[in-house]
Amino acid sequence: MNEHFKDIFVTTGCPSQQQLLDYVQGRLTPEEQHEVEMHLADCELCSEALEGLSAIQDKEKIPAMVREMKWDLLKKLHKKYRKSRRPDNYNIYLTVIVLVIICIVLALFWGYHFYTHPK
Repeated sequence: MNEHFKDIFVTTGCPSQQQLLDYVQGRLTPEEQHEVEMHLADCELCSEALEGLSAIQDKEKIPAMVREMKWDLLKKLHKKYRKSRRPDNYNIYLTVIVLVIICIVLALFWGYHFYTHPK
């Protein structure tokens, strides 16, 4: 996609998405589990993310759900980013272009009409 839409957990000290998923699914070693729990004590964002992951009944579907949500979010951000790159007066330019085209078409029509039907 774009460099503007990197994963928010890459540059932080937070556990990776996979570590949180493994924690919820009970796949971490006791040492890794302890590290995640120590981090959760201080990080509200990760604690809330873990709470949301824990509320999901079918834990095996979590990775697919996360990928789908991430993709949807990236598409929305990309669309918003592309839209925000338009000039501020984009609508004015578009209106002027349409009016010029209409004037040219009318001028051609009148010219053709008066040329083929002289007085």
